[in-house]
Amino acid sequence: MKRAIRMRASADTKARRYAQKLADALAVAEDAAAQMNALNQLYNVDVSTQTILVHDLQQLVTRTQLTDTLAGSAPGEELVIFNQVPDGNGGQPLPANALFGEVVATPPVVGGQPPIVQIEMPSPPQTIEREQVEG
Repeated sequence: MKRAIRMRASADTKARRYAQKLADALAVAEDAAAQMNALNQLYNVDVSTQTILVHDLQQLVTRTQLTDTLAGSAPGEELVIFNQVPDGNGGQPLPANALFGEVVATPPVVGGQPPIVQIEMPSPPQTIEREQVEG
C-alpha cells in the first residue's frame, strides 16, 4: 500500500511538472508564431508559424486549460471514486469487528484445528521375474 501511494504521489508530481512545462512550451510557441507572422508580413513570405506537433497539441489542449487545471487541484489531491459493492448480506448491518476498534459483544468465532490428513505412501511396484527361454 505504501509503495502504491508513493508511486501515485510521484506520478502526480511528474504530471504537474510536465503539464507546466507543456503550458510554458505552448506559450513560447504562441510568441514564436506571432514573431513569424510579423516576419512573413515584413518580407512578404509565407513561412509556417507552427510545427505539426505544436499545431496538434494546440488542437488538443490550450495553455489556459492546462494552467486552470493545475490551479484547480492541490498536489496529491485524491479522486473519490465510489465502487459498486454487491449486497452480500441482504442489507443487514455487519457485525462488530474488533479489528476496526469496535466493541465486540461475543468472543470471536475461531475455527478449530484443521484435521490432520495422513497420507499413505504408495508401495513400490512389484517386479515380475521372467523365465528365460532358450531357443
